[in-house]
Amino acid sequence: MSTPNLLYSDVEDDLRASVRGLLTDRGGPPAVLTRVESAEPYDLKLWRTLSAELGVAGLHVPENLGGQGASARETALVMEELGRGLAPVPFLGSAVLATSALLGADTSAEPVAALLRGLASGEAIGTLLVPLSTGVGSGFTPSVRVEENVLTGTVRTVADATVADVFVVPATGPDGTGLYEVSATGPGVTVAEVVPLDLTRRIADVTLDAATATLLVGPADAQGALDRALLTGAGLLASEQLGVAQWCLDETVAYVKQRYQFGRPVGSFQALKHRLADVWLALVAARAAARYAADRLASENETDTETGIAVALAQSYCADVAVHAAEECVQLHGGIGMTWEHPAHLYLKRAKADQLALGTPGTHRGNLAGLIDLPG
Repeated sequence: MSTPNLLYSDVEDDLRASVRGLLTDRGGPPAVLTRVESAEPYDLKLWRTLSAELGVAGLHVPENLGGQGASARETALVMEELGRGLAPVPFLGSAVLATSALLGADTSAEPVAALLRGLASGEAIGTLLVPLSTGVGSGFTPSVRVEENVLTGTVRTVADATVADVFVVPATGPDGTGLYEVSATGPGVTVAEVVPLDLTRRIADVTLDAATATLLVGPADAQGALDRALLTGAGLLASEQLGVAQWCLDETVAYVKQRYQFGRPVGSFQALKHRLADVWLALVAARAAARYAADRLASENETDTETGIAVALAQSYCADVAVHAAEECVQLHGGIGMTWEHPAHLYLKRAKADQLALGTPGTHRGNLAGLIDLPG
């Protein structure tokens, strides 16, 4: 087993500063709070700036395919910052899930390369047409059928579908399984947004009624490409959960320092110190787990057993840490109550939604037990 590198490099620190600075300039969580209730809950102007100026849309796409040639470590760093800022941009659907599925395919094929270039530049927004709750190792479901490159079926709760230009669709048919490209605005495609728990990452039901499709990945490689996308998505989601937890801790510590009760800051009370210390300890362990997963996903053997262990470990732990940190954030802001005007509730909802995304902690613990031969 190789020794993981859990530290941030100088390049990653510079990238973090750039992303955080841009999000701060755009108003941070208070601006997100205003946007989620508007007619445009996604900030596509911010997404275009992130893509054009910082190149985050194609961060781990090879340079010859229009990307930045970085690794999953840098992508994880961006996930962490976007989670910390709760940025309403389609990074998970487009830059992680759809892009990772395509990178698991034959990238020398022109349809795959062309779509990758579009996603990497940010000119096109894509997403993988699977329910957001789909866990690592899930096989192809019969919900979408293909007959002569025409797709029919419905997929529910797809992340970032409402702003996607193109879908990467897992489908089954007489010739076996495959991944297909479908235009989100093409004939026979209906996108119906559903009421989300997480207001900053929208979900939608997508119905394909004889929608014309282009084959991207054939039966020989389709399952591998889908597995890679789900594994990468779950592993990088741990970094987003880390960012959510970090914001909750930072914001709560700042609050209990400045709110007074009985003539002293409430943060000086021992009971609150212990609760915040517990969150900090959990966050330190979560950072190690998330960085381990990112480091393994950046390796050449990103689908090996060790990577599977790292991802299962990170997701089974970081999901619960993010929820715990968000719950403590809401409770320790007790003096202001549970108000709609404070962004704390957005973080709690993101943490709870992430806890169900790409496999629950229980599912990942089950996967981990199998990978390390834990006796039942």
